[in-house]
Amino acid sequence: MQVFSFSSADKDKILRALERPSENLSLYREKVQPIIKAVQSDGDAGLRELTRRFDGADITEIRVPSAACVNALTRMPAEWMSAVTLARENIERFHIANMLPASAPVETRPGVACKTVVRAIERVGIYVPGGTAPLFSTVLMLGIPAKLAGVSRIVLCSPPQKNGEIADPILAAAALLKIDVVCRVGGAQAIAAMAYGTECVPKVQKIVGPGNAYVTAAKAEVSIDPAGAAIDMLAGPSELMVIADGSADAKVIAADLLAQAEHGPDSQVVFVTTDESLLRSVLDCMSDQLRTFPRSAIAGKALEKSVGILVENLDQALDIVNLYAPEHLSIQTVDPGLLVENVRNAGSIFLGGNSPEACGDYCSGPNHSLPTSGAARYTGGVSVETFRKRITVQELSLEGLTTIGPAAAVMARAEDLEGHARSVDIRLRSLSRL
Repeated sequence: MQVFSFSSADKDKILRALERPSENLSLYREKVQPIIKAVQSDGDAGLRELTRRFDGADITEIRVPSAACVNALTRMPAEWMSAVTLARENIERFHIANMLPASAPVETRPGVACKTVVRAIERVGIYVPGGTAPLFSTVLMLGIPAKLAGVSRIVLCSPPQKNGEIADPILAAAALLKIDVVCRVGGAQAIAAMAYGTECVPKVQKIVGPGNAYVTAAKAEVSIDPAGAAIDMLAGPSELMVIADGSADAKVIAADLLAQAEHGPDSQVVFVTTDESLLRSVLDCMSDQLRTFPRSAIAGKALEKSVGILVENLDQALDIVNLYAPEHLSIQTVDPGLLVENVRNAGSIFLGGNSPEACGDYCSGPNHSLPTSGAARYTGGVSVETFRKRITVQELSLEGLTTIGPAAAVMARAEDLEGHARSVDIRLRSLSRL
């Protein structure tokens, strides 16, 4: 971990150190274009060949029978069922509480009635990574809000293992949520299949879910094609920023940083503190914990690009938070709640030493699909609203048309759109004859 002192290092130097590990997305987009074209032209046959090439798996059937998902659910141990049931209940409670209602009708002028109605996206695709770890929690985090939104058909794609099967925990979670279609296909080819449709993979209107650089590049490609599909976001490597004062526990912070670093060698963790002795202790604790860490090689690689910053006060720490815009922000100070009001840019905030980011990943309730790579400056994470759209409705009475029609005609002519103006004028002339 690189270490800086805010008092001795200039701001630009710290900002350069905070730059995320770069991924040349344009390079990956070039690589996925032939994959997408192969799926478009060859359909299921193309998917089988690409799965053989990239996943080393021979698949005959692309769709997983619903009975296979149910069977996987019956094989899960009781402690898994108990934990997942708790997680499901919490995710549902949080997302129900945060659903936005349709707007109440408003009369902007006498006779001009306007309102908003909410409709679910009809067909949604969920991508669930299954490479280095079977991320069944992603099924819950994406499937639950989609169900709550009222999506009528959910298609789930996840890469098969070498034996051609999707990992049991992913299938079990799909069965628990009654996901409509489950397909054993991953990578860019899965994104293409959901965006354009094949014989076995239904075409969807929006694709959500994280993935590697190839998945992200494929999502970018299909999202700019009118014949493709919309997406939730372009997810990058996972990241965590911890800000702490001298009251924090060094062992806990070290564990939090390592937990995030184990996601992948391109993950980034940042530790910001007002206490120099705490900074040294956290570095020592990370070294100690890394010795027995199961994914030490991955975490160690991520730590090479990670940053520790000593600041003079918490105001400086908050400045760094808002500049960096972390996916996850852990605040471990005497009174962490006092700092929330001044956090403008973050995906999800975890307050106090009793709030591990790992609980947010799985079961506290809020969504773990969050903006990365600084995207928290302008967007938030997945919610029920990700799977819904808002449609405005407008109705003008004779009085309303008379009141606002002339203004519309004036503005249309000011924009040299005579046809717009005439469409109003013809109505106003008809009214004048009454």
